[in-house]
Amino acid sequence: MLLAIDCGNTNTVFSILDGKRVLCTLRTATEHQRTADQYYVWLSTLLSHHRIPLDINAVIISTTVPRVVFNLRVLSDRYFHCRPLVVGKPECLLPRQPRVDEGTVVGPDRLVNSAGAFDKYGGNLIVVDFGTATTFDVVAEDGAYVGGVIAPGVNLSLQALHEMAAALPHVDVTKPQKVIGTNTVTCMQSGVFWGYVGLVRGICDRIQDEYAQPMKVISTGGLAPLFGQGDTLYDEFDEFLTIHGLRIIYDYNREQGNA
Repeated sequence: MLLAIDCGNTNTVFSILDGKRVLCTLRTATEHQRTADQYYVWLSTLLSHHRIPLDINAVIISTTVPRVVFNLRVLSDRYFHCRPLVVGKPECLLPRQPRVDEGTVVGPDRLVNSAGAFDKYGGNLIVVDFGTATTFDVVAEDGAYVGGVIAPGVNLSLQALHEMAAALPHVDVTKPQKVIGTNTVTCMQSGVFWGYVGLVRGICDRIQDEYAQPMKVISTGGLAPLFGQGDTLYDEFDEFLTIHGLRIIYDYNREQGNA
């Protein structure tokens, strides 16, 4: 079985796959100081609860937090007796090479999302990922990542409002009933919600104008369904796009004799 690990700035997702079938997906807070032993105890306990055997013989990792890689490598070696593939490292092959400025390091999450989206939806795509940052990835007709946009994430913006403006409280992200707020909380919720609806729509429109071809918009990330309520921002929402992309990259490496 394959263990696919998607480590973001806020959360880390562990998915167990048996071939193309996802058996279980588990989520924990990202902490770079967590040891391999701690990962194993947490993972084995939850898999036992879900009655899934710990029969892992392959691992692939995508992370935007470089400091976690060492302990995840140790986890793979010590407990699963395998060398993990790490997306973005030279030894991890990609189905399509990104076409960006020379010397540019593309985030592993963007490479994985591009691979997963192309496999499921074809080319000429915009992938909108609502993570710690809100990213827009442009996937060409042949499946290559060719650039995109990085904007502050929703929760990051709310945190900045709360921390930098003394009179503003911390609020939850939700769709307000009206655009015009009648108290501080609803004013902030309206600004964040409709502000990000406008941001997503505006950036996607500008990308499509510049790309000069019809494009499909795919969304992923925990807050994507919220911002799609009542507005046709996306053509598809795919909760497990990143995990699918990790499997596609692992399968490609296995086919090439690299895994």
